[in-house]
Amino acid sequence: MDAKKGKSLPKREDIDPKYKWKLEDIYDSLDKWEEDFKKVRLLKEKIVEFAGKLGQSDDILLDCLKLRDELFSLNDKLFVYARMKRDEDNANAVYQELTDRATALTTEVFAAASFIVPEIISIPEETLYSFIDNNKELQIYRHFINENLRQKKHILSQREEEILALSAEVGNAASDIFTMFNNADIKFPYIKDENGEEVELTKGRYIKFLESKDRRVRKDAFHALYSTYEKHKNTLASMLNSNVKANRFYSTVRKYGSCLEASLDSDNISTDVYDSLIDTVHKNLGLLHRYVKLRKKALKLDELHMYDLYVPIVDEPKKHIYYEEAVELVMKGLSPLGDEYGKNLDNAFKSGWIDVFENQGKTSGAYSWGAYTTHPYVLLNYQGTINDVFTIAHEMGHAMHSFYTNKTQPYIYSEYKIFVAEVASTVNEALLMKYMLGNTDNKTEKAYLLNHYLESFRGTLFRQVMFAEFEKIIHEKAEAGQAITCQTLCDIYHQLNKKYFGDEIVIDRDIDMEWSRIPHFYSSFYVYKYATGFSAAVSISQQILSEGRPAVERYIDFLKSGGSDYPLELLKKAGVDLSTPKPVEDAMVVFKETLDEMEKLI
Repeated sequence: MDAKKGKSLPKREDIDPKYKWKLEDIYDSLDKWEEDFKKVRLLKEKIVEFAGKLGQSDDILLDCLKLRDELFSLNDKLFVYARMKRDEDNANAVYQELTDRATALTTEVFAAASFIVPEIISIPEETLYSFIDNNKELQIYRHFINENLRQKKHILSQREEEILALSAEVGNAASDIFTMFNNADIKFPYIKDENGEEVELTKGRYIKFLESKDRRVRKDAFHALYSTYEKHKNTLASMLNSNVKANRFYSTVRKYGSCLEASLDSDNISTDVYDSLIDTVHKNLGLLHRYVKLRKKALKLDELHMYDLYVPIVDEPKKHIYYEEAVELVMKGLSPLGDEYGKNLDNAFKSGWIDVFENQGKTSGAYSWGAYTTHPYVLLNYQGTINDVFTIAHEMGHAMHSFYTNKTQPYIYSEYKIFVAEVASTVNEALLMKYMLGNTDNKTEKAYLLNHYLESFRGTLFRQVMFAEFEKIIHEKAEAGQAITCQTLCDIYHQLNKKYFGDEIVIDRDIDMEWSRIPHFYSSFYVYKYATGFSAAVSISQQILSEGRPAVERYIDFLKSGGSDYPLELLKKAGVDLSTPKPVEDAMVVFKETLDEMEKLI
């Protein structure tokens, strides 16, 4: 049975306990939370006593790092509990206060421990390595120490680092200004919806309008959005240009060869990986052009426009999928991952990891989270659609990644990098997709699933790589001393859309302003990670389905690795080498096969 249905959302207390997560597994009383809060305060004071002493002996360094792990881990536990309790019902004043206190404490904890890394890299390397060689327990921290030493050449003198730290607010100004403009100040006009009623356009409603079956609504929303941004085009160009200038300043000061090199260095990724991703996608753009042509045919349009890219070409099946059915589908879909994974997954579904249904005040969306010393948790707002089934598979991918990592790795390596974060979730989606496609005779459902998968490729691989290429071009122009004007940005963006989407679509001039509304451009060179993670996951899922156990064992080893090595090295464990084009090429083969099937159905 699903949760109680009706026009108004149920209150938290009206949800059946079997559909709620068990946060009492973290703390079964507020008194115990308060005890740990006091303990963190004490540990925070204790860690400061190590300042200035880390180079004196291996034992002192080890004791400090062990205390740091204990402090950070316990602080995580406090924060995770408070925040997830608040997420159950954001109107609950008790957990609002707990979250505020945990947030303030976290700031104090990081400030107290901030001396550790600068002090470690100031110790002569031969001394540090003699410490590690002479102390077995300290060897756990070898990768952590290596990583800090690797970036040492880009770390400046203490005074210069202080100055750079003080400049952070100025450096982030472009991003802060854009955020305020884009979320608070910009206002869009009213348009007429499908029923002819005047409705205010908002960013939240925009995609819904683009998914409308009424083409007039799609076109009106598209033009209304971009014409609004165009009225501020010079200001928006100045914001983005200022962000590029900030990147140039920091990459130059830290002695990097380019902004791209500086950005990729935190993951120890070479710029060749970035370039290879773009080149491989370029070689396969013919497939995207074929998909665009298929969309034009399916929508029965003489001319396909940019505002026709989001309207579903296949309606979602109307059947309601009960949560228990969804769980069964996910379990069956992920069965290729083997018995051990299956048992752990089954235990997760039965042991209070998941908060299933929407209730009044509950945080929207879905996520996976948890603390090192607890099992992971998953927040859902399950509605019974096919998309919701894929959301379960996705979030359980994150949860199982954390589960295996926390079970295997010491705390210091329990956080995996963003570069690999979406791999496990997308592997699950790919396996579930394969299972569902192989187990339906319903032509409408099959077409919907195929289109769902094709859209994942378009949105996560092709679109994000186009964004990545745009970022690369504008930074290279700036580094060559060329001016970045609004016209320059629009021209570059227009040409990229033309290249990526091909001749079967009209590249409306409105789309030239799309760069002006993408928040990720203020977290420069970030979006390519979506494309590499997606490609890696598709490649891994194919290996699992074709090779069976050897591929599964490689993949589980990857899940157990956390942050114990560099992302590229960790993915090699799973049989994916992103320093070569092969994983992206493998993903393109899957896209082609999916497109072939869809063309037969439409």
